[in-house]
Amino acid sequence: MDIQKDRIECEVVAWGRQKQSWSVEYFVLDGDTAKPEVWKKLQNVLFKDYPHESGITLPIRVMCVDSGYATQDVYSFVKDYSQAVWGGSGARASQPHTVVAIKGQSRDTAMILSTSKADTKKKGLKVWNVSGPVIKTELYQWLRMQRTGEDSSQFGRCHFPQYAEEYFKQLTAERQVVRITNGYPKPVWEKDPTRRNEALDCRVYARAAAAIYGLDRMSERGWQELEALIPSPDEARQRKKQQRFIQMSPTKVDDPRL
Repeated sequence: MDIQKDRIECEVVAWGRQKQSWSVEYFVLDGDTAKPEVWKKLQNVLFKDYPHESGITLPIRVMCVDSGYATQDVYSFVKDYSQAVWGGSGARASQPHTVVAIKGQSRDTAMILSTSKADTKKKGLKVWNVSGPVIKTELYQWLRMQRTGEDSSQFGRCHFPQYAEEYFKQLTAERQVVRITNGYPKPVWEKDPTRRNEALDCRVYARAAAAIYGLDRMSERGWQELEALIPSPDEARQRKKQQRFIQMSPTKVDDPRL
């Protein structure tokens, strides 16, 4: 989630084997972030379930909220939900609808750099320090990868719906350049001054959420356990038939953008 004075921008991203990703939905929640109304809209996003092609729905597992702006408001929102933990084996988020306060850092030694205590009365609330350069480098490598032929690698493939051109301009609004710092060359990320970069920020936070959930250390057994929860094609067809039979009227779904 990218927090600004007059809106919250957020992207829902699904992740799968070989670190493939699917951009499910992109929200712009208009409203003064100093007031509670816009945070209520964000809560609706958090608890919205998303349909899978099998017929089931899937919850948001981890939501990362940038604490660089409106910091105390972010802490007030985050503290009401399940928290991720940092242990000997790394990050862990065992509950759906886990919400994490994060802060972007320029260091590039690891994707998830550390956690630090949040300046709040909520005991145990942490801020997760995330490396923007590491995630941006990975993302741009995936976006540039040439994929041709039936046997082309699916690793890191990014799938997008038909977003407007502006989304992709924001997603690619930065580039890595080399600057001399203290006499030594150092790669840094710089934004094109003619473009906005909120979509890129949201994508960085979505990747951090996946890392906190455990994408980078997911074992074959872990994938199999997750896939076992998804109905087979035959079960899915039967479920859809039953749903058409028993549903007498359309189900009303709250739109978080309203």
